[in-house]
Amino acid sequence: MTSTSQRILVMGVSGSGKTHIGQQLASSLGATFIDGDDHHSAANVAKMASGTPLNDDDRQAWLATLSALLESYRTRDASVVVACSGLKRRYRDRLRQGDDDLCILYLEGTPDVLRERLATRADHFFKGDDMLASQLADLEPPLADEAVTLSIELPPRVIVERFCATLSSQPQRSSS
Repeated sequence: MTSTSQRILVMGVSGSGKTHIGQQLASSLGATFIDGDDHHSAANVAKMASGTPLNDDDRQAWLATLSALLESYRTRDASVVVACSGLKRRYRDRLRQGDDDLCILYLEGTPDVLRERLATRADHFFKGDDMLASQLADLEPPLADEAVTLSIELPPRVIVERFCATLSSQPQRSSS
């Protein structure tokens, strides 16, 4: 049986445009969009809102929740786009858990562009240069065989088009 569903992780540090690109990508693919930020615990949101970066322990339950969501879409052979920082390789491996067909889009940006974007963003719990610096320090950029990397300086439409072109050039997968 051939799978037509797609599971996509849109990753990058805060301010990279994960939510915006993820929503556009989901719309263009007819997929469900899930914003990982909506699945943080109240304690994690409060911690970030106070300017304190999350650590590996803080992220464990959050990653488990997102991993379970991805798995539920895989078992139903349904398409989903998840926006999640995915800062470290082990986080991405956790999200991939047994799903070799999870496609990753890494939104790459310079610290200056990211800072500029964060300065103009309103109504979000992630605030401050220290928080961005912490994410940049934790970031383990994905290797070429792990993700498609696109610059956040490209127009969102171009990012979506290029990523979709990459998806369409991949061979069809067998469902498990």
